Amino acid sequence: MPTYEYRCDACEHQFDEFQSMKDEALKVCPKCGQPSLRRLFGSGAAIIFKGSGFYQTDYRSESYKAAAKADKSASEGGKSSSSESGGKPSSPDSSSTKPSGSSGST
Repeated sequence: MPTYEYRCDACEHQFDEFQSMKDEALKVCPKCGQPSLRRLFGSGAAIIFKGSGFYQTDYRSESYKAAAKADKSASEGGKSSSSESGGKPSSPDSSSTKPSGSSGST
């Protein structure tokens, strides 16, 4: 059953009414009692989704977003899995980069 939006021309009272599509449109304003009520166009006949979400991916928690960001940055760093580095991006290996001036043998 859709939610319809109504507005009174006499007192400018505006409200939503949950009613069947078969029901007649309301004509009398519940606030002032005048027969100058009219149904507004808009989201009236459409389905209105309200709540915390209808798909798992709609509203993710902040902890999930943080873990996903850490996984993404770890995978972009060249590592295949974030579990090897504890979920943090790893720094370059210090043994692979040696200063050019010290070779160790002369």
